[in-house]
Amino acid sequence: IFEVSPFLIVSSTLLILGMIPLSSGIYATNPDLSILYAIAIFGIAPIGVFFAGWSSNNKYTLIGGIRSAAQLTAYEIPLLLTLLSVAILSGTFNIVESIHFQHAAGAWNIFLMPLAAVLFLVTMIAEVERVPFDMPEAEAELVEGWWTEYGGMRFGMLFMAEYIRTYAACFLFTHFFLGGWHLPFQGTIGTLSPALGELLTLVPGAVVTLVKAWLVFLIVFVWARFSLARIRTDQILEFGWRMLLPLAVLQVILAFVYRLYLFNPEGMSAYDDIGGGMAWGAFGIPSLVPILTTLFWLGLFVVYLNDEDKSINQERMFHVHTDKAAGTVAPGRE
Repeated sequence: IFEVSPFLIVSSTLLILGMIPLSSGIYATNPDLSILYAIAIFGIAPIGVFFAGWSSNNKYTLIGGIRSAAQLTAYEIPLLLTLLSVAILSGTFNIVESIHFQHAAGAWNIFLMPLAAVLFLVTMIAEVERVPFDMPEAEAELVEGWWTEYGGMRFGMLFMAEYIRTYAACFLFTHFFLGGWHLPFQGTIGTLSPALGELLTLVPGAVVTLVKAWLVFLIVFVWARFSLARIRTDQILEFGWRMLLPLAVLQVILAFVYRLYLFNPEGMSAYDDIGGGMAWGAFGIPSLVPILTTLFWLGLFVVYLNDEDKSINQERMFHVHTDKAAGTVAPGRE
């Protein structure tokens, strides 16, 4: 098991890249259930992580493996529900068709489902065990976590697999929420100036996809690594079960409402139409639904930040709190 675990992790990681398209005509395979396939493959690596930690015969690796299993269990369900909301809104479990839907409907999913975009990024950071969710490999506590006993080529392969999974997460976010290989405002520009819209079609879709994925990696993963501190295991689990899971259920309900009551199928355009469609208009105003949705969630986020009272003690479940500083109360005289 100790010898096989790294190959299980690396092989499952490489399988993810095999079904991620770079453009409408550049992909290794395009199954009808590619979204479910991607999530299923993402769920294989944690098994290898736990086996690697358990079979290393080291207390630090075992603790790292148990932490990884607990963390991924808490964040896998919100991730599945988030992608289910994407499939509900797009009406398909195929990645390529979901990208075509965003262009044909006239709005990227990040403007229709900002909550789902945030949930996807947070759960994916936890899935690839990056800061601040890197408790399974906390260097200060567990030497190198569940891969402490690995060295040489096996350590190099595991390190490579970690970054491949990170880039795969960036590609998936690009396809699910940023319109894939379509340029921003491509439909608007194509409608206002058909000639300029024709020029935009000359930009290779693979280049657009790679640039978007690189920006997601730079802005989200690199920024998080240098800006956020590692959080404790109990905080990670509480955040996953008490915060992300209810929000993911709410997002699924919102996706049903958007698809059934706010989506206008008559506003869909052809997938190869430069101008795109207008399926999210309301009251005669084009793209009113994504505009109002984005403004609502931005406003809610600003209100939440301003409403925070830092003078109140931060309470957590199953913990004893005291307002008296340590050393100020003698034993037996509380």
